[in-house]
Amino acid sequence: MFPKYDVIVVGAGHAGCEAAVAAANMGSKVMLATMNMQTIAQMSCNPAMGGVAKGQIVREVDALGGYSGIVTDKTMMQFRMLNLSKGPAMWSPRAQSDRAQFARLWRNMLEAHPNIDFWQEMVTGIVVKDGRAIGVRTGIGIEIESDAVVLTNGTFLNGLIHIGEKQFGGGRAGERAATGITAQLVELGFESGRMKTGTPPRVDGRSIDWSAMETQPGDENPSKFSFTDTPKLEKQHPCHITYTSKEVHEILKTGFDRSPMFNGRIRGQGPRYCPSIEDKIDRFAERDRHQLFVEPEGWDTCEIYVNGFSSSLPEDVQFKALRKIRGFENAKMFRPGYAIEYDYFPPTQLKISLETRLVKNLFFAGQINGTTGYEEAACQGLMAGINAHLAVKEEDPFVLLRSDAYIGVLIDDLVNKGTDEPYRMFTSRAEYRILLRQDNADVRLTPIAEKLGMQNMEERVHRVNQKIEDAKTVEKYIRKTGVTPDDINPFLEKINSAPLRQQVKLHSVLMRPNTMIDDLRGALPALDKHLSQYDKEFVDLAGINLKYEGYIRKEQEMVEKMVRLEQVKIAETMDYSKLVSLSGEAREKLAKLQPRTIGQASRISGVSPSDISVLLVHLGR
Repeated sequence: MFPKYDVIVVGAGHAGCEAAVAAANMGSKVMLATMNMQTIAQMSCNPAMGGVAKGQIVREVDALGGYSGIVTDKTMMQFRMLNLSKGPAMWSPRAQSDRAQFARLWRNMLEAHPNIDFWQEMVTGIVVKDGRAIGVRTGIGIEIESDAVVLTNGTFLNGLIHIGEKQFGGGRAGERAATGITAQLVELGFESGRMKTGTPPRVDGRSIDWSAMETQPGDENPSKFSFTDTPKLEKQHPCHITYTSKEVHEILKTGFDRSPMFNGRIRGQGPRYCPSIEDKIDRFAERDRHQLFVEPEGWDTCEIYVNGFSSSLPEDVQFKALRKIRGFENAKMFRPGYAIEYDYFPPTQLKISLETRLVKNLFFAGQINGTTGYEEAACQGLMAGINAHLAVKEEDPFVLLRSDAYIGVLIDDLVNKGTDEPYRMFTSRAEYRILLRQDNADVRLTPIAEKLGMQNMEERVHRVNQKIEDAKTVEKYIRKTGVTPDDINPFLEKINSAPLRQQVKLHSVLMRPNTMIDDLRGALPALDKHLSQYDKEFVDLAGINLKYEGYIRKEQEMVEKMVRLEQVKIAETMDYSKLVSLSGEAREKLAKLQPRTIGQASRISGVSPSDISVLLVHLGR
C-alpha cells in the first residue's frame, strides 16, 4: 500500500510542516502524517508570527530555506518592527496574520512539493527494531516503513482541556487527543512530564465598541520576514488596546475556587512569560489593571482574539468579567478560553541534532521538547527535518552554534540545560545578540543552507552575495566621505548634539548617539541620492556594521574563544566514571548528556570550569 519513506513526520503543526519541507528540499521522500488535513499549520493560539527574539527566529528559518517567513509575508494583515527605540540587536519583526489564509497557503505549498505525501490518521506508535526507528503504526493498525521518524505532536499527547470544573480529552478545541505514543516511549525508557498552556476566549467583533479602545496601527513603511521576493504589504488592519480593571479582577476572583489552576487539577507547569489572567491577578495583586491586545483573526471574519486574557476559569465567570472591560460591554463570546495539559519529554534526552539518545533515527521537535510558540517549534522542525535526512544518508548531523543563530541558542539550551517549564526564546538568552540580528540572518545562514544541499537556493545566495558586496561598498564610502559643519550642524542641533567646527568624515557623525544611517540620509540630500542606488536593506546593514563595529568586534573575539572549545571533540565512548578528578555531579551529568564537544560540556549545568580543565587534560589539550 505504501512505499518505504526516507522520513515520516508525525504532526502537521509549525514544527511538522517545517520538518517535512526541510527533509523534502534536501531530497528525502517524506510522509507527513496528521490526524486532520483541515488543520495543517493551524495557528492554535494567537494569529501572529514573530515578536521579541521570535522574529529573529522566523528570519533565520527563512534564511535556511524554510517556508514560515514566506507564508507569513503572503498572509499578514499588519507588520510592526518592535523595540526600535533600542539598539538593532533588539529590533524584532512581528506580523498579525490571517489565520485561515496562513493555514491554507501552508497546505498548498506542502501539496505542491513532489517529495511530500500525506496520511490522515492518528499515529499511535513508533516501529522500533534493534534500537532504531523504522516506521510508524497507526490507529487502525497500518505500519508505514521509513528510515527516520520525526515526532512533532504539539499539545496532543494525552491532551486534557480544562474549563473551570470541566475537563475532557483533546489536543485542541474540537480535536481529540493523541494516545499511545507516550506509553510506548516510556516503556522504551524515556522520561516524560506534563506541561500546560492556555488560550483566551474568542469574541464576535461585531459586538465590540472599537471607539472605546486605543488603536494600534502597523508600521508606516512595513517590512517583511522573508529574504525572498515576497510582496510588500500595501493594506494593513489595525489592532486595538484596552485594559482590565479592579472590577474585572474582582469578578474573576469569584471563580478562583473553581479554577483548575488553583484547586490542583492542573499538574502541568504553565508558561512563566505568558500567564493566564487569573495567574496575573494572583501574582501581581498590586496592579489595578492589565493590558489587553484585541487582535483580528482575519480579513474575512469577525472573530477576535483577546490577547492577554488567557483563562481556564468557568465560562460564566469569563463572560461576566469580559463584559466589564472597556469596549466589551455588549460582547458576544464565540467560545471560552481554556487551559490544556499535555505530555512532553525533557529535552536532555536528545542529542544536539534533536535525535533521541535511546532510539536511533528518532527525532523530536516542538512542544514535545518543552517549548512554547510557533517560532520555537518551526525552527526545531527545520533542524530535525534536516538532520533526519542526513541520518538517513549516514552523514554527520547539522549543528548551529550559539554564535551562529538564535536557533543554535534554543537547541543548546534545551539539550544541555533542559526545561521544566515551557521554554520561550528571548534576546537575553543569546550572549552574542549583536551578531544575531534579524537584518543579517541571510548573511549568516543562507550560504550554510546552500552547502547543506537545500534545493532552490541559487537566487538567495546571489542576493546575499550582492548584499555583502554592496554593504562593504557603502561602508567604504561613509568612511572616506567628508561632511561640512554647514551641511550637518542643523541636524546636530535638532538632536542636541555638539556642532562641528570643521569638516569630518561621515563615519564620525554616524558614531554619535541617536544617529542612524537613515537620519544622515534625511539630513544630507547628496548622501541620500548617492545611497539610493543601493537596496535600502543593504544600506541599513552597512550602517549597523559601522555604528556598532566595536561591539561586533568584541563579540567576534568572544566567539573565537568559544569556537576553540567547540572544536575539541569528545568521543561517544568516553567513560566518565574513570575520571576520578571530576566532581560527582559532573560525572553524572556528562555520562547522561554525552556532549559532543568541550564547548557543549562547558554549558551543562553542574559542570564547573575545573571539570572542563580535567577533561582538557585527559584529552591531551
